[in-house]
Amino acid sequence: MLTSGGDCQSLNATMRGVAKSLYNNVRDIEIIGFLEGYKGLMREEYKIMKPSDFSGILTEGGTIIGTSRQPFKLMRVIGEDGFNKVEAMKKTYKKLNLDCLVVLGGNGSQKTANLLSEEGLHVVSLPKTIDNDLWGTDMTFGFQSAVNIASDAIDCIHTTAASHGRVFIVEVMGHKVGWLTLHAGLASGADIILIPEIPYDINKVVEAIEKRTRDGKRFSILAVAEGAISKEDAKLSKKEYKAKLAARPYPSVSYEIGKKIEEKTGQEIRVTIPGHTQRGGSPCPYDRVLSTRFGAAAAEMIMQGDYGKLVGIKNGEIVRIPLSEVAGKLKTVDPDASIIKEAKAVGISFGD
Repeated sequence: MLTSGGDCQSLNATMRGVAKSLYNNVRDIEIIGFLEGYKGLMREEYKIMKPSDFSGILTEGGTIIGTSRQPFKLMRVIGEDGFNKVEAMKKTYKKLNLDCLVVLGGNGSQKTANLLSEEGLHVVSLPKTIDNDLWGTDMTFGFQSAVNIASDAIDCIHTTAASHGRVFIVEVMGHKVGWLTLHAGLASGADIILIPEIPYDINKVVEAIEKRTRDGKRFSILAVAEGAISKEDAKLSKKEYKAKLAARPYPSVSYEIGKKIEEKTGQEIRVTIPGHTQRGGSPCPYDRVLSTRFGAAAAEMIMQGDYGKLVGIKNGEIVRIPLSEVAGKLKTVDPDASIIKEAKAVGISFGD
């Protein structure tokens, strides 16, 4: 097993689900934990796991075997020292005489999992990401725990925003998709929600704030995804936009939005960034249940020899999705989805 990419609260719970199911149903099984994700598989850095390693970790956040980010676009790039990452991973797999590789990871990690599957390795994958952006599954483990933390942050901002009569911006994780910001914003009563899938018009954002002021509301709260983008910037090419971001004089998009609102309204703006707290702490009960189900399902796939697939959930039932269908696909928020229409119905502005 390996855990790859950014960490989240329910990695340990998911590994526990896999391990306990295998220990309970297979004789003479050995589980190897590769340290720090694909890096451990490349470098033959691993730990022979024991049943006791998986006890007491259901509620423990992070990952007991460590993780690292290994960009997929560099996987086939040979290093200056001649190091071939893909061949090194295949060599480790064969040297240890593995029956299967279990990968817990997000979008980039699943691309690499599919690559290894296409190279002939037996792979079973599990959907880890606080962004909930993996195609083929309704839910990823880690998402609900992150929603809870981001919602708590916005909840706490409500009292100080109301006390001081200010505009507060809470920046939520999510570079490419807005599921986390959308759900946290809805759950905590944000007045304005800005997500990457719905480019915003700063004038529309200001209009929403001024309307609240006219209605006697002393404060406004914006839930802003870190990948939120203006309508003007959305028209730029990827290269042009990257260049603009590199030259941006603000720490993040929230500070840029805050400055523009301040200039247009004269209101005092404050920015709060929960940051990596959204990845940390103990997994919420929902994620513990989901992770246990995912882990048990992955163990069943291993016992059946059903490889090259991602464990997912659809309409409350576990499904198996070919990695070739998952790799490289993002599950984004549809601007015309019912959840967006319902949010607008209760008065939430998306700046569009």
